Amino acid sequence: MEKIFIRDFAPNQTVSTTFLVKSKELRNKKTGGQFASITLSDRTGDIVSQWWDNFEDTIDTFDRDDIVFARGLVTVYRNHLQLSLHRVRPCQEHEFDLADYFPATKYDVDEMFAELMAIIGEFKNPHLRQLLQNIFADENTARKFKKAPAAKTMHHPYLGGLLEHSLSLVKLCRKVGGHYQGIDIDLLQTGAVLHDFGKIDELSYERGFGYTNDGQMIGHLVMETMMVAEQIKQVADFPDDLRRHLLHMLLAHHGKLEYGSPKLPSTPEALMLAYLDDLDSKVEAMQRLIAEPNIEGDWTRISPMFERPIYRRRTIESPKDEDAVTGDGQTAAAAAAASSQPEKGSSRQHKPSARPDSFNTPFEQLSGLLKEAEPGLATSERPPSD
Repeated sequence: MEKIFIRDFAPNQTVSTTFLVKSKELRNKKTGGQFASITLSDRTGDIVSQWWDNFEDTIDTFDRDDIVFARGLVTVYRNHLQLSLHRVRPCQEHEFDLADYFPATKYDVDEMFAELMAIIGEFKNPHLRQLLQNIFADENTARKFKKAPAAKTMHHPYLGGLLEHSLSLVKLCRKVGGHYQGIDIDLLQTGAVLHDFGKIDELSYERGFGYTNDGQMIGHLVMETMMVAEQIKQVADFPDDLRRHLLHMLLAHHGKLEYGSPKLPSTPEALMLAYLDDLDSKVEAMQRLIAEPNIEGDWTRISPMFERPIYRRRTIESPKDEDAVTGDGQTAAAAAAASSQPEKGSSRQHKPSARPDSFNTPFEQLSGLLKEAEPGLATSERPPSD
């Protein structure tokens, strides 16, 4: 059975192909009765589907994370493709290849991991270098770190995404950290490597993306802090103050208490890690949103991360996949984030979001300080209000 991928769907097309079931629920029709709302996916994306009639005899034969064969009509709703289902049935093992259903990084994970280990090998601080080398010397840990997504849906939500995001963030930290005096670059980069390390066990990613029981009840910030604290004990004469700095960075990297961090950033390295992590995450998410296939018009759909549509028209041509690595081996997300940093002030007029995945920027705080510092300005002369 030839697989037709979601990215190739077109409006008014009748498709018959296989999918991974991401969610399934029964909902009430406005006219009475029920329909089945099913989110289907493959490695190229997701599509929301509705099964309006004649589903009762089949709906219980499959569940989330199963592979199914489905037939339906592609429709457009609010500038986004959907699928009106006519038939769904579970697949037999010989009818599909699991590699068709899980999105993965477009970069070579072994090359990215080798590059990360080479950077770690250049650390001047022997304790931090030994700590990271010890952690990744464990084959099972390295395997999970190379395979795990960085998130379930928000940013880098694909196999290898955690490694891609971590490597990109390490490079950002090296570039931005070198701009300021008195920054411990090795410490900053170590925080970048380990800031989402707990996600190797917080998330499940063997068949569909979800949360483990520990992920639901403990979360990656606490999980990685416990894991790293235990690893630190294995490094001889690891300085206690260095331990304190590193663990603080892990606990504070979400930046705010309401965003899940039990501590606010209290050191320059912790502050930089929090903002650069947010920058790299959001640039990747925005670029992926802009690149979504089968979207008509100049604007994307409304994203849960940004809570607004994103303008799709670009002033430069988007790089092809094979050209998406810069000359120094930098990933596309890191290159875009680094090159766009001086322009980030342009976003300061947006109101801060209340969502825990939407990180307030320092430019909004700076705008507020400027207003307070210039009380003599007429209202029309003041900076635009948040």
